[in-house]
Amino acid sequence: MEKEELLQVYRHSLAHILAKAVIEIYGKEVQYGIGPQIEDGCYYDFVLPEGKSIGEEDFKAIENKMREIIKRREPWTRKEVSKAEAKEIFKDQKFKLELIEELPEDETISVYYTGDDYVDLCRGPHVENSQELMSAAYQIHSCSAAYWRGDEKRDHMQRVYVYAFPTKDELKQHVKMIEEARERDHKKIGAQLELFMFNETAPGMPYWLPRGWQMYQALLQYSREVQRRHGYTEIAAPLVNNKRLWLVSGHWAHYLNNMFIVPGIDGYTTADADIENVVEDYKDAAAEKKVAKIQAGSVIYNRENIDTMAAKPMNCPNAMLTFKRKLRSYKELPIRYSEYDVLHRKEKSGQMNGLFRVQEFRQDDDHTFVMESQIKDEIADVISIADEIYKTFGVTYRAELSTRPDDFMGDIDVWNRAEASLKSILDEKYGEGGYEINEGDGAFYGPKIDLQIKDALGREWQCGTVQLDFQLPHNFGLNYTAEDGTQQMPVVIHRAIYGSLERFIGIIIENFKGNFPFWLNPYQVALVPIREEHNAYAKKVEEALLNAGIRVEADYSDKNMKTKIKGFKNYKDPYILVLGDHEAEETTVSINVRGSNKQIQNVPLDKFVAFCQKLNREHTLELPDEID
Repeated sequence: MEKEELLQVYRHSLAHILAKAVIEIYGKEVQYGIGPQIEDGCYYDFVLPEGKSIGEEDFKAIENKMREIIKRREPWTRKEVSKAEAKEIFKDQKFKLELIEELPEDETISVYYTGDDYVDLCRGPHVENSQELMSAAYQIHSCSAAYWRGDEKRDHMQRVYVYAFPTKDELKQHVKMIEEARERDHKKIGAQLELFMFNETAPGMPYWLPRGWQMYQALLQYSREVQRRHGYTEIAAPLVNNKRLWLVSGHWAHYLNNMFIVPGIDGYTTADADIENVVEDYKDAAAEKKVAKIQAGSVIYNRENIDTMAAKPMNCPNAMLTFKRKLRSYKELPIRYSEYDVLHRKEKSGQMNGLFRVQEFRQDDDHTFVMESQIKDEIADVISIADEIYKTFGVTYRAELSTRPDDFMGDIDVWNRAEASLKSILDEKYGEGGYEINEGDGAFYGPKIDLQIKDALGREWQCGTVQLDFQLPHNFGLNYTAEDGTQQMPVVIHRAIYGSLERFIGIIIENFKGNFPFWLNPYQVALVPIREEHNAYAKKVEEALLNAGIRVEADYSDKNMKTKIKGFKNYKDPYILVLGDHEAEETTVSINVRGSNKQIQNVPLDKFVAFCQKLNREHTLELPDEID
């Protein structure tokens, strides 16, 4: 058996030991659900007898009971039973009975006994004897609320999580990594630095506070600078569009459950909608009398609610209309429409996670209209932009080709041509085998290249994407006049580098641990006049920095100098200027450098201003502790 398979068996077996321990401590009335192995261990879901619950203070007792069970060296016995026998074995376990009821009548069901007094419904495999777990390195690390089968309308359960590794050293290293992750947690740092906040009145929709919005704007400005050099033009479009637009684009059929709907004249709402059928071949928004019949619970969509509006989850349909507004010539292509509009996508409450998974966000979005002959050069240019931007943030990435999904839209031959084009580009850029193929994970309108960046903890995040689209131009009836005078359909390249700016900011908060590069920091320079009589000179310094495009903040209060410095250090401002008599007389600054006990004195003000401008121009990653 391979090492990874052995690890899965080890972790899955420990889940059974965990369940047995909980039952022995809390009684046979415990209802146990499922207990799978996961990436760093295992978990198990329980409903405890009334009045009982598991808290952090109980972890040690459960761990000790697990050790006691393992030391019994009990045999593990696999037994195959009929459905009727399984129902009898688990007659007092409601969750197991539900799982059994869903199995075919002639299904051969396997159960595993650990000793004589614990049995679980399981396919296995497992260890043959508990003694195989004697060297087990495990630790209960958390307990959370869960719902049976992930349905918030079903039973509330307690989920107990366990780290599990082959050796104590591996467990120790993992715990250390988790502690580091907690220290880097963007939610924690974001609150400390006053970058953003959330409020229950708008779940999953961040409020950007003044400091965070400064950083957000710096990201946008940098993106715009890069795109300007590559011939992009920027547009903006409505945030809410009529249902007819989403029918044409295909989002109504493929994405409705993730869209925020604005009721139409009939008071339509999508609450708990479950789409079953959608109109086919709805090619033109002006196709009068075409009826879209979609069964969604008890709601039938028809002409009466065609005035229903939806907040846009994507920018692409708006870009299509922008292209279509006038006749186009091949001489104009490629046309690159960059867009940073707000997007809304509905997520389940349990899936939202700080800035990593939100319901409102912006993308550094672009839709480029090209001839087929221009695809290769255009995507190569997009990859060059990704190389430049990711290098600026010190992150590495890998490419992944995502192919046709089951719910694809359009002609298979067109899909095959699109996938072949992307594969050829990736082969040339990274070499055969230099990228991964993610079968069936493309967008419904076309295949895509996803750029997976690696964070400081080694986790991967899908940020950048390049999607080749032959479908939306067809749906919207887009054309251009070719060199021979014929009407041809353009190909659309959907492209983002940051991806969701919210997610990207969450990643870089954790990567930099809040110590952002100078050009990105919310405030780049902080001013500390030693006494109130030095405020006048501090204001002169502030004016010089602001005029040079440097983000600066100052504390003109009568607080103690050390208190002022400590406040700015808590915000992790890169340079804190201490200004007193000498600095005012000589028109100089004394500088405290973030992360260093070093103080740089007697730096001419104009030299410091020029130095800051240079850092902004060059998008320097490291913070210099010398003023050159």
